[in-house]
Amino acid sequence: MITIVVASTNPVKIEAARRGFAALFPDVLCRVEGAAVASGVSDQPMSDYETYRGALNRARQARRARPDADYWLGIEGGVQDFDGELLTFAWVVALSASGFGRSRTATFSLPAAIAALVRQGVELGEADDRVFGRSNSKQANGAVGILTADAIDRTAYYAHAVTLALIPFKHPGLTFAAPPDDSEA
Repeated sequence: MITIVVASTNPVKIEAARRGFAALFPDVLCRVEGAAVASGVSDQPMSDYETYRGALNRARQARRARPDADYWLGIEGGVQDFDGELLTFAWVVALSASGFGRSRTATFSLPAAIAALVRQGVELGEADDRVFGRSNSKQANGAVGILTADAIDRTAYYAHAVTLALIPFKHPGLTFAAPPDDSEA
């Protein structure tokens, strides 16, 4: 049995990791656990790069917190202004003792009311809750679930990116990008 540590205690991210691993490695028994670690970036990352760094930092922090695990996953959601519109997405970084993978979710537009709150410094999950009269949606279906009427919920949204981040581990004989230098943390 392998142990996967997700750099979050959010049940959505833990379940997304379980689904992503199961999709690519259906015959491998996995124990998926969460670890509360810091991202090292803003609570609401405001660029593609800051969001990626948050996912990478989380995966590294999970590895430091639980060095006995087999895999460490960082999942970080963020936003970026693009042509006057606020887009949202998430980065996933997967680490093992000898491997590295990364992927990004699909990107979608946020409605103006939510975008205005986020631009004022409100975290996306809180902005969703305010606009839609919800509570703690980031640990449920999230903005993607709310806006698609659960055609895509937050777990499924992240699970696909987890699966894609694991491609280098599925094909260890192929050459992929080397992990970033830890001194960049």
